[in-house]
Parts: sequence; C-alpha cells; structure tokens
Amino acid sequence: VAVMAVSKPLSRFWEWGKNIVCVGRNYADHVREMRSAVLSEPVLFLKPSTAYVPEGSPILMPAYSRNLHHELELGVVMGKRCRAAPESAAMDYVGGYALCLDMTARDVQDECKKKGLPWTLAKSFTASCPVSAFVPKEKIPDPHNLKLWLKVNGELRQEGETSSMIFSIPYIISYVSKIITLEEGDIILTGTPKGVGPVKENDEIEAGIHGLVNMRFKVEKPEY
Repeated sequence: VAVMAVSKPLSRFWEWGKNIVCVGRNYADHVREMRSAVLSEPVLFLKPSTAYVPEGSPILMPAYSRNLHHELELGVVMGKRCRAAPESAAMDYVGGYALCLDMTARDVQDECKKKGLPWTLAKSFTASCPVSAFVPKEKIPDPHNLKLWLKVNGELRQEGETSSMIFSIPYIISYVSKIITLEEGDIILTGTPKGVGPVKENDEIEAGIHGLVNMRFKVEKPEY
C-alpha cells in the first residue's frame, strides 16, 4: 500500500523547517551603530528550529539576560534543496519570504565578543525567532525593494529598506549553500537595519513589510 507523503506546506515552514541561518552585519547603518567593521564576507550564525515563534505565541526573555534587543530582518524561505548554487541561479531556490525578528541578548553578545566566543547564548535561545505569516515569492517580485518597520508599544524604532543590504539575497543564498546544504523549508535571515534596541516584559512589538504583511508579539518572561 502506498503511503501518502505527509504534506508539508511551505506556508507553515516554522512547523517543519529545520535550519535557521542568520546573516550578521548586512546593513551599513547597523554596522555603524554597533561600532563593528564591514566585512568582505557575511557573518553567519545559526538558530535551532525551537527558536521559531509564530504569531499568537509570546517572545520569551532568556532568564540569563538583562538586555534583550529586537533586530528586524527579511527572511528568505527556501522552496527546494540547495547545495552550492551559483549566484545567477540562486533565486530559483526561493519559495517565499517572511518577516522575522532576530531577538538578541545584547549583554551576553557583548561578553561573547570580548571573549572571542560564538554567539550561541546570545542569539539561539528558545523563542528567539518570531516570524510573520509566509509571503509567497510571487508577491515579492523584487526582494531588494521592500520597506521594513518595527514599533515597540506603538513607537517607531526600526525602519529600513532592503535596497541598503551590503550583500544581495542571491549572493547570500549562493554563499550559504556552499557551506551549508539548504533544504526546503529552511530560512535565511538577511540582517537588520539600524535602530535595534531593548524590550522589556509586557512590551508589544509590532512589525511589518510595508504593504505586504504585519505581525505582533508580546514579550514575556518564561515560567522557569
């Protein structure tokens, strides 16, 4: 008897997608506000799939941090398996997009940087990757022509244009896929524009891609 393949809709990538690959330092204005150097290659780090927070669930503050920051990012959702893709063909592997937050324990990250340690504790904790509804590829003919915005408690904190990215999306996909094989449902977070800043318990974060998608999250302390 043929067993039907379990349907895995791309529109619910956060329920089954495995890999969350993040790019650091991809907007010059954010690089400046962090007093970092622009690099000749993207900085990569990973989040576990348990970092996903769909709308309706809260962002959880890690108990070991006193300075949790929001970072607003365009996420690129892979539509098929991608290994060492050439830049010229990279967009063929895209299934769609989502707006994402790369929640960052800034105090922990500062310590990691000082010690030359990886950023795992600062970036990869449970509920560190809130995501919007899926936006199909057809709705975004040019992902480098989007306006992103984020408000905390109604106050505008981040506003950026994807045209300001240092590394383009095809470049990033090609670069990542030469290091990490990407699979259907995986997502790449493409970096944050300037305006990152702290949130506290009970804050409400609202964010959007202008004209396409909005999302809203509450910040909570976990019960443990």
